[in-house]
Amino acid sequence: MTNGRTHEELQGVTLLGNRTDYRFDYAPDVLEAFPNKHPERDYFVKFNCPEFTSLCPKTGQPDFATLYLSYVPDQKLVESKSLKLYLFSFRNHGDFHEDCINIILNDLVALLKPKYIEVWGKFLPRGGLSIDPYANYGKPGTDWERVAKERLCWHDIYPERVGNR
Repeated sequence: MTNGRTHEELQGVTLLGNRTDYRFDYAPDVLEAFPNKHPERDYFVKFNCPEFTSLCPKTGQPDFATLYLSYVPDQKLVESKSLKLYLFSFRNHGDFHEDCINIILNDLVALLKPKYIEVWGKFLPRGGLSIDPYANYGKPGTDWERVAKERLCWHDIYPERVGNR
């Protein structure tokens, strides 16, 4: 037993407690998951990543964003250090903002098979224009599929006041 988790529950979690090797190219294989001890309960897990960076695929210039990632787990949870390393792997990845957000969503859906997940990127402006792509997913055949559609329609009905971007 390690901090409330059995060794079996921690199978596949290899990054914690080990030296960190940062990958500088897109690396979905660093993502790790562990069992959800409360799959019978719906609850949100939220991550905020205020230092996300990727590269413009045309100019090679860096793009900076705050990412908001929220999900309702089913059987698995994402291990946070692996998520940090995964997001860091976009540092030298050249893709448009919208693509980065959808790639992240797709990779996490494949890993976790969550009940619901959303990824929202709030990118700093370049050329006087900021781009804030949002993508979500609700497990087909569940109430979360309906929630995803409604949330997509209403996700930015009350946008924040932007003073510095």
